[in-house]
Amino acid sequence: MASLREMIDGNSLVEAPVVFNPLSAKLAEAAGFPALYLGGGSLGYMQCVTEANLTVTEMVRIGIDIRTVCRRPLILDGACGFGDPMHLHRTVNMVEAAGFAAIEIEDQILPKRAHHHIGIEHMIPGELMAAKVREAVRARRDPNFLIIGRTNALRSSTMDDALRRADLYRRAGADMLFVTAQSAEHFRAIGERLAPPLVTLTTDGQLKRMGLSKADLSGLGFRLLVDPVTPVLVFHQMLRRCYKAIADGTSAALFGAGGVRAELDGLHQTIGLDQMLDIERQTVER
Repeated sequence: MASLREMIDGNSLVEAPVVFNPLSAKLAEAAGFPALYLGGGSLGYMQCVTEANLTVTEMVRIGIDIRTVCRRPLILDGACGFGDPMHLHRTVNMVEAAGFAAIEIEDQILPKRAHHHIGIEHMIPGELMAAKVREAVRARRDPNFLIIGRTNALRSSTMDDALRRADLYRRAGADMLFVTAQSAEHFRAIGERLAPPLVTLTTDGQLKRMGLSKADLSGLGFRLLVDPVTPVLVFHQMLRRCYKAIADGTSAALFGAGGVRAELDGLHQTIGLDQMLDIERQTVER
């Protein structure tokens, strides 16, 4: 299997949807995605809090759970690196030890605030963020482990400020740059003024509304596309419908022609139940 670094060294766009537990990772893998993304925003929602409430240890623990069953390269949304430059050493060592392929670090204050979820940013000086990137690079043990430098400056500042910050982070050693974009014009300006490989988080629907395609992103130097929210929103929608149907006594209608049995068989296939049973048949169930 190719490493994430090998994937992004080409000219194609690598798609990495958000996952939040081992089952979601297995389903994303089965759908054919070459890489996966453990997002702070989505995991915060799953925990009924926000990214600002998460700790590095719980992110790493969930990453280990996912990596136990799924070998696809896994990218960690590392928020603000969980500390200052000194703290980045332990953060990166933990994330590498858990088997992640990359960590994304952004230039927000610590502790991070929930207001980030509604577009209100609290930025640290670009020079401090550059120092964090340098220490993250210095701390890594595997040269294939990627450091992604992120800025949300376009939400609260100017394009020039965002690009200045991105340039600082690249010169500090960031392997990939992520400048949040809110329009097609933003994407084009970023692609024209920053060299690849670039990262973005967006959905198919958002791209189409902006009049952009995945091929457009690739042509602009974007090498990693993350859908950070669609799986979580569908999970929320479907579970809400499910529990209402159970309460109403109409849950049978949630399944197709095969009913519960067919879906249960599909679940067993996803988790590899037959392989587990085969091991038992050969060892303890003779």
